[in-house]
Amino acid sequence: MRKRKKAGPIRLLFIQTQAEMAGAQEISRLIGEGLAHAERIGEPEYEVHHLFFYRKTAAFDRWANVHFCLEDSPRNPVSFMVFLWKLLRMIRRIQPDVLLTFQHYGNIFGAAAGRLAGVPVVIANHVSAPATVSPAARRIDRVLGLLGAYDVITVNSNETWRNFQSYPARYRRLLTHVPHGFEDKSVEIGRQEARALFGLPPGVLLIGSVARLHPLKQLDAAVAVLAERPALHLAIAGQGPDEQRLRAIADGLGVSDRLHLVGDMPPQKVGLFLASLNAFVFPSLAETFGLAAVEAAQAGVPVVANDLPVLREVLDVDGEPCALFANAADTDDFAACIDQVFQDHAATARMVVLGRRLAARYSVAGMVDAYAGLIGQALGRGGSAPVSRPPQSMALHSSQR
Repeated sequence: MRKRKKAGPIRLLFIQTQAEMAGAQEISRLIGEGLAHAERIGEPEYEVHHLFFYRKTAAFDRWANVHFCLEDSPRNPVSFMVFLWKLLRMIRRIQPDVLLTFQHYGNIFGAAAGRLAGVPVVIANHVSAPATVSPAARRIDRVLGLLGAYDVITVNSNETWRNFQSYPARYRRLLTHVPHGFEDKSVEIGRQEARALFGLPPGVLLIGSVARLHPLKQLDAAVAVLAERPALHLAIAGQGPDEQRLRAIADGLGVSDRLHLVGDMPPQKVGLFLASLNAFVFPSLAETFGLAAVEAAQAGVPVVANDLPVLREVLDVDGEPCALFANAADTDDFAACIDQVFQDHAATARMVVLGRRLAARYSVAGMVDAYAGLIGQALGRGGSAPVSRPPQSMALHSSQR
């Protein structure tokens, strides 16, 4: 338990690496907005700020209380030192009561700078898949956890929890499972009308995805399906460093006329994009939750996802899957699963009905309440965090280490 030094609303600072529309940024947006509307005895309970290491896109320029350390990612020792100096200076200027850090570098640099700046409470969030984290970053994170740089560490799935079960007990005791919540992306609009908004072709079978254009998202697997299924078109909403490679692959396969990259988009437009699709594909190589696939399933779009344990965990309703799973790296298997969506109408309809029920399992209100509880506990305000724990067998296994 740590004490605040000032009265008034609890000042929260959310720290992210880059300012772009992606899953971790969407989660911090939802938590921040939810807490910003909370009241205590008729007064605002929280004052919310967001700090990004660098401004990769203009997606967050209009947010209230948003701060950027740099315009671009630091690329040399001098710019990196400037970044560290600005990070520490900004945290000291904002003077948060609680720091909420996201992603591995957000945790490492944010928590270290926060402690140097005298922040009373640091809540770290493991939202980076292990495949995206370097061994050096993992070692530093472990050391910071053991040294007390974090008060709490949230994980968003049981699969993510399992990734840390080999860590020392002192680190594992910091872990708390808070499933992601998400906004309902369902919209009342016809499919062809939705396509017109994005310049997508009418009257075709359109599969699509919402993802950062990065090799770890394995979107080239979806492009490869186009070569095997001439009737399909593929639309992708997102931006990132893999764009030119994806275009080159499409050119090489002779399918560039059926690949539609619609660019980055704000959360408010994602539902309109989803409404334009006949099916949603999610071939990602690594995830800790798979927010985009969950949003699509809940919006009533049939989902075909890469067969990852974490995706089987989250795309499940009462023990029944609400998505089809394929080995996305195997083009034949991936294409065959997509075929099932259009051929087995009864199974697809059942999958869509189940997907609609994900909103109850992953509510924004539940996620926000969990973070409010964690903040209250850490500051000694008598709150208790309504969060879930791992299965009993996992907990017993952890206690014996």
